[in-house]
Amino acid sequence: MTTRALTETLRSGVLALGAGLVGFADLLVLDRPPFGRELSRAVSIAVPLDREVVRRVSRGPDALYAREYDRANGELERIARACAMVLSGMGYRALAMEPTCTPPEGSADTTPLPHKTVATLAGLGWIGRCALLVTPGFGSALRLCSVLTDAPLDAGEPWTDSACGDCYECAERCPGGAVRGEAWRQGVSRERLYDHAACRRTAEELSREAGLGSMAICGICMSVCPFTRAYADGGPSPGGDLALH
Repeated sequence: MTTRALTETLRSGVLALGAGLVGFADLLVLDRPPFGRELSRAVSIAVPLDREVVRRVSRGPDALYAREYDRANGELERIARACAMVLSGMGYRALAMEPTCTPPEGSADTTPLPHKTVATLAGLGWIGRCALLVTPGFGSALRLCSVLTDAPLDAGEPWTDSACGDCYECAERCPGGAVRGEAWRQGVSRERLYDHAACRRTAEELSREAGLGSMAICGICMSVCPFTRAYADGGPSPGGDLALH
């Protein structure tokens, strides 16, 4: 099977499993590829959040958003494992990375290879001022995961600069004042974009107020992004009837 045929077969298969977006990244473009040349390709997988749930989050997190957050993570785990199994069955090495969930208290919530970095390298979108991935079709209303592999997949054209323009909605609406307002470009550190500690603290407070226990989710910056709002206001909902239950 040619590289192009392998790439398109895998793309079709991952979309058929329920992904909203899928892309392929060459990790060797990084200054220090975390897994060297052994696993130098990555499959970036995104599952969209339910539109109706997203529209509610501008008022803060609630139990419905927590359920949708968990649903999307579960879907990602299922799809990523299936993708890795397909690649392994073809004779390639493959490692499914779990979607990032709520980190333990005191954690800096860092990883050697963030899913959103893989997504930018795969050409799925750019990083917004609030340090979330922004995509043209779904905004930031996505959960992400990645599958690392040595399969010779055709990589997408990476995003290297922000497409947020003069929009500062996420910075202006952040209840914790965590978003610094700087525009992203490839190589900019997370710390220059937002204050992780302030974001975490605010998410914990909002989650407690919403009765979500130990969860630390907010979602306001995600929901107010114009790209997210455009997605939330149109078309069929990827979460089906969940928001109606």
